[in-house]
Amino acid sequence: MTVQLAQPVVMPSPVKESTSKVAFQCLRCAANIGHVQGRQEVIVCPRCSWDMPHENGIWKALLPERTDYFSSFVNNYESIRAAEGRGSNHSDYYLQLPYKDISGRNQGQWAIRSRTFRHIEHRILPNLFPGTSTQLWILDLGAGNGWMSYRLALRGHLPVAVDLLTNNQDGLGAASHYENHLPVSFPRVQAELDHLPFVKNQFDLVIFNASFHYSEGYERTLTEALRCTRNGGAVIIADTAWYSNDASGQAMLRERKTVFTNRYGTASDAIHSLEYLTDERLQALEKSLGIRWQVDAPFYGIAWSLRPLQARLRGKREPSRFRIYTARKSR
Repeated sequence: MTVQLAQPVVMPSPVKESTSKVAFQCLRCAANIGHVQGRQEVIVCPRCSWDMPHENGIWKALLPERTDYFSSFVNNYESIRAAEGRGSNHSDYYLQLPYKDISGRNQGQWAIRSRTFRHIEHRILPNLFPGTSTQLWILDLGAGNGWMSYRLALRGHLPVAVDLLTNNQDGLGAASHYENHLPVSFPRVQAELDHLPFVKNQFDLVIFNASFHYSEGYERTLTEALRCTRNGGAVIIADTAWYSNDASGQAMLRERKTVFTNRYGTASDAIHSLEYLTDERLQALEKSLGIRWQVDAPFYGIAWSLRPLQARLRGKREPSRFRIYTARKSR
């Protein structure tokens, strides 16, 4: 299938970012610390004096003790991603994502991302929010280099990109490549999934962008996402591996630990991420949070569809499969 790439429109450098419409919440005391006023370099909580600085275009909303907690994970993750050839010094690389990886190093993974994004864009969003002119506030969790926020902004939405990584190759710093191609730049926020610096009931849509599996507690992580979602809005989990049973997921983790240790010198297990989904885990979330999943299964190609059969014939463990899970927040 040939995908027609959307050509970015070159525009003057943005004079502002849309952060001015985002209401922030203190990570220490949960007070509403308001909106960004003009070109602020820091927001200070009037109640407890916690401060959230703005550095190199990124709001730093990570408590010092949590920065320490994630430091080993971030260092290992960045080393692995660099070894995999993520990122580029050229803007064209980022502007063509997810439809084409011009480096040629990770095209298979980007093919999955592009089909997932197309499915969300053309199948899920029109059903969630009827009306093609709807402008949505969208929280992009696990935004990485910001490719999804960029694509959403091109379509008139108002995304906010959130990630732990801030480097200029694969983290939020790389989103600077998009700034000259948007009339208003989207906000970038360094934060963790379980402690988001946003006032409740604010976003129309929260998307876990290939990031839900990094959670150390799915119920806690999803509760935080729902807190930030307005009544009637929705949460989407995209590009997190699913297995039919827990044994297959555990087998995957053992295999990956061996591969990573041999190839990169680290098992990349500094935090206790849950790493995958099963029907049992999804059903437990439905029960505990009072939600109902809508499950979409995009077509990722014949070769991808044949992987489970090929694994059985070869006596291998079942391969991961990707589905999209959507839950509405009750009005």
